[in-house]
Amino acid sequence: MNLSEKAKGISPSPTLAVDAKAKQMKKEGQDVIGFGAGEPDFDTPDYIKAAAVSAIKQGFTKYTPVGGIVELKDAISKYLQESTGTFYKQSQVIVSNGAKQCLFNALYCLINPGDKVLIPSPYWVSYPELVKLCGGIPVFVETKEEDDFQLKADALIPHIDDRTKVLIINSPNNPTGSVYSWEDLKKIAEIAAEKDIFIISDEIYDKLIYDGEKHSSIISVDEAMKDRTIVINGMSKTFAMTGWRIGFAAGPEKLIEVMTDFQSHTTSNPNSIAQKASLEALLNYNNQDIVASMVEEFSERRIYMVNRINQIPYLSCRLPKGAFYVMMNISATFGKQLDGKYIKDSTGFAELLLEKYKVAVVPGVAFGTEEYVRLSYATSMENIKKGLDRIEEFVKALK
Repeated sequence: MNLSEKAKGISPSPTLAVDAKAKQMKKEGQDVIGFGAGEPDFDTPDYIKAAAVSAIKQGFTKYTPVGGIVELKDAISKYLQESTGTFYKQSQVIVSNGAKQCLFNALYCLINPGDKVLIPSPYWVSYPELVKLCGGIPVFVETKEEDDFQLKADALIPHIDDRTKVLIINSPNNPTGSVYSWEDLKKIAEIAAEKDIFIISDEIYDKLIYDGEKHSSIISVDEAMKDRTIVINGMSKTFAMTGWRIGFAAGPEKLIEVMTDFQSHTTSNPNSIAQKASLEALLNYNNQDIVASMVEEFSERRIYMVNRINQIPYLSCRLPKGAFYVMMNISATFGKQLDGKYIKDSTGFAELLLEKYKVAVVPGVAFGTEEYVRLSYATSMENIKKGLDRIEEFVKALK
């Protein structure tokens, strides 16, 4: 079949591939511990589910406005104002089928073929693929482990030229758990203004932050950034609503208008029932302690995982400040072997670990780095303990 060049250029999601392989092994009866999950292992809170049931019973099952119902847009505006200090009108907000669709819509409506998009590395696996789908060129800007993987403004400058159009920032970050500081965001904002670069700020993990850290949005550091930034967020992580597929974005009115027009020809409106559930979630956000208890549990698992990894030979990691991932440095295992199979890179490490010790991790190459693998602590403490025990056995067996 003569497929389009754009389609042939797409790489499959390595995180989903690892998860699928682990699930297949489990289905075959193998005792696999999976650290690949990118979703909370908690159930959607009952009060949110009840709102969905009520919506069904009331017959709220028809088409809605393409960009989302007005009540939900108002609730999103209030939610964003509380978290960023910035007010958005209804006409500056769009609701989509997940934050990923918001990202795609924004990129499609912002970039022309050949435009360059700056992406800090390590990066979420879909960023470069979305950029390529939209005809853009992903340009990777390295961040350093010693800086807690925070993007430093000075690192941007060598990568900027007259085709640079957009910078994607993601804080709290997937896969590193890094939380960008207000000071670093201020410097990034100054460069964006000077070089006329538009910002896509992915803040999907904004409420999953630990140790008293505060989430800073780039639109909070300078009022002028509101006109050159689109904020991406959604219901999936904070409210354990991954399968409900509701994301939202807020930005300049003209961009939101075009994104809404584009969405009208691709998916049309988001799910009506999920919108009502999301409305209930946001309206009652401050009245619930469910998010706080989830964050507390994540933090306990995080601390255990980090302490345990740093006790295992050849392995190390830093303490993440947000999201629910740990980037484990495996570079000291390169060149070692087990049963004649040598570890040369992150894929080799992940494949051998899964094959021999039934533990699934995501190879760092998926995120633009070979020296790490990503582990998610969005799984039970029992699984974390068992999985890390197996990882230690695996590493100690290497020669």
